[in-house]
Amino acid sequence: MTAVGPGIPPELASLRQSIDNIDAALVHLLAERFKCTQRVGHLKASQGLPPSDPAREAQQIERLRTLAHDAGLDPVFAEKFLGFIVEEVIRHHEEIASARS
Repeated sequence: MTAVGPGIPPELASLRQSIDNIDAALVHLLAERFKCTQRVGHLKASQGLPPSDPAREAQQIERLRTLAHDAGLDPVFAEKFLGFIVEEVIRHHEEIASARS
């Protein structure tokens, strides 16, 4: 929750509240994304597929860069952000695969 106190302009408080709401939405979206990728990890492991799929990752990076550009977001930042997420997903998939071995 954003604190509103003396000397804080109402517009600043409002913008901070919007940022807090967006941050909460991002956390919930990431949680949903990771629920899906966990299921993917289990499916890959059960089918003997590798934890990483470089061709799919390259497609996703290109897709995200285009979406970022179209949205007015720095594509380099978007790629770094996705790279961090993909790295974590692959780590989870490796853990799932090793648990099945």
